[in-house]
Amino acid sequence: MNSDAEQAILEVQHISKSFGNVVALNEVSLSVKKDQITSLIGPNGSGKTTFYNVITGKYAPSSGRILFRGRNIAGLPPHKIVKLGIARSFQITNIFPELTVFENIRSSVIARSNSRMMLFRDVGSFSGLAEKTIAVLRLLSLEEQQDVPCSKLSYGDMRKVEIGIALATDPSLFFLDEPTAGMTQEETRRMVDLIKRLSEQTATTFFITEHDMSVVFSISDRVIVLSYGGILADGTPDEIKSNSKVKEAYLGAPVGG
Repeated sequence: MNSDAEQAILEVQHISKSFGNVVALNEVSLSVKKDQITSLIGPNGSGKTTFYNVITGKYAPSSGRILFRGRNIAGLPPHKIVKLGIARSFQITNIFPELTVFENIRSSVIARSNSRMMLFRDVGSFSGLAEKTIAVLRLLSLEEQQDVPCSKLSYGDMRKVEIGIALATDPSLFFLDEPTAGMTQEETRRMVDLIKRLSEQTATTFFITEHDMSVVFSISDRVIVLSYGGILADGTPDEIKSNSKVKEAYLGAPVGG
């Protein structure tokens, strides 16, 4: 990996977030290296969702800085953060079920190209939109389903479309929230393979939260563990598996077992 790839694309510096007297994040500091797959894990209530919401603009931090490619984005609204190159998927599928696969992806391509202001022109005439849409479909191996309404897709393929909608915005950093939640074993395997392939074939850096430890340890270059709003451990998958503090935080459950 070259020196550019080892540079931090995101630096979180002493981020805290409180809701009244409840401290959800407490002085969290971490960095995310370009082109690595980083996973964030932790028991329920550890602060993972709050962390995502603070980074992607739903909440402003109570204190601290968030540097994305050197720019402090703490407190910026979500639409500005998206324009800067950060995308997010959600635990619940977020697509237009009545539209086809192609139309869902194309809607994101249009929004990214600012063509949404050209309301009275034929969408099909927009230069390059169809080509970009097809390119995203190929990345997802969804070309054969491009004319299928999303309501007719399997759950796993719906999640792939959601990822495609985000990828069509050309993100530099992509936060995936529980990408395999609710999936069958086979769907989970395909999603893991897809994320690995996208990490290798695109310029997007992936940051993941996931409850399935077999997924976490098979996909991650690095794993960060949150507990009670603070970082408990940070290391390679093997280091996290053998960390006694992590095992204790998971109440004795075998980590990755």
